[in-house]
Amino acid sequence: MWKILLAEFWGDMKAHRTRAILTMVAVAWGTLAIVLLLAFGEGLKNRLVSGLLNAGDKVVRVYGGKTSLSYQGLTKGRRIRLTEEDLEALRASVPEIDLISPHYGQWNTKLRYAQQKTTTYAIGVAPSFEEMSRMYPQAGSRFFNDFDMLEKRRVAFLGPEIKKRLMGDEDAVGKMVEIDGIPFTVIGVMQSKLQTSMSNGPDVNRAVMPATTFKTLYGPRYVDFIIVRPKSILQTDQMLKNITTILARRHKFDPDDARALGTWNFVENEKETRKVFLGIQIFLGAVGALTLVIAGVGVANIMYVTVRDRTREIGIKMAIGARRRHVLAQFVFEALLLCISGGVAGLFVAWSIISLFGLTPQSDSGAMAYLGRPTISPMIMLVCASLLTVIGLLAGYFPARRAASVDPVESLRYE
Repeated sequence: MWKILLAEFWGDMKAHRTRAILTMVAVAWGTLAIVLLLAFGEGLKNRLVSGLLNAGDKVVRVYGGKTSLSYQGLTKGRRIRLTEEDLEALRASVPEIDLISPHYGQWNTKLRYAQQKTTTYAIGVAPSFEEMSRMYPQAGSRFFNDFDMLEKRRVAFLGPEIKKRLMGDEDAVGKMVEIDGIPFTVIGVMQSKLQTSMSNGPDVNRAVMPATTFKTLYGPRYVDFIIVRPKSILQTDQMLKNITTILARRHKFDPDDARALGTWNFVENEKETRKVFLGIQIFLGAVGALTLVIAGVGVANIMYVTVRDRTREIGIKMAIGARRRHVLAQFVFEALLLCISGGVAGLFVAWSIISLFGLTPQSDSGAMAYLGRPTISPMIMLVCASLLTVIGLLAGYFPARRAASVDPVESLRYE
């Protein structure tokens, strides 16, 4: 049966070659539009989510706040200031915590190398901060480690932009720079990265040192905030609940006081960002689908014309015993083949465009940095295949139903 359907399809295509080609081109154009829109939308989503994670990879920042409730005879309005002792208590008592680090910051820190001078926002953190903030070092350099922390070494890790301002293209590792008049050895330079969320400026302009060294140099009593990452994002809420309980006990505030502590939850930010881009992709997919639907209308028109031109042939088949389902199958099959042939051509062209775009170097700065690399995900392929199937079935079914309802006697008289 399939051989007969294919032979009839091929014969009809040869008889109406121009019409068939134009129909497949329309389907290919619609497929190309929806695939490119969804692929570029996927690339944009991946790029911006990555930019968010480059500021904090599934972490939560915990800040001291101000109490808004009275507690055990203590008045409201008390300032809660966090210390490294709080950090050690959390490390020992909250099993959900995977990584933890204090964060100290100093504005207008003066850096000097030879005759070059600049200012920046310097921070003091723990070695775990490298992974939590994706401060990965360039080849041949490193982030500081536990021994640097323990011995309070004067070592610095620089962002690529501030390194460029100080040293240009010169290799920075092993060089001495002055930070507020104190000599530091540069042990690493951060890889460039896109950052779509930040506080106190981007990481590419940071000067980073061990928290112990920062305390020795500047003598802060309190941390700016504590940054933590759960062992699993499913444990984030429980981790925050336990953190609040322990800090409430240590600082004597009501655990239900929402203003006693502040948090910046990157896990929730990532979820919200993904939801936003899902909505954008649905919109882009709907725009592309409309183009494909218009192409489907063209396929249906072609099939109606085919039914009209083959009325006598259909009547003869039904007169010699062809059943209604055979006629339905023939025209639905032809419509599906038209849609699938055009869809495959459109997918191939889209894949070629996306592959060529992927060969272009990607920048971490400028407007193009936010575009990302277009990606044909399995979901995009599933959406396209489903749309082509539905459109092909609908475009073939209604003309096929009309063909199957033809009266054999009347069709034989049709001119």
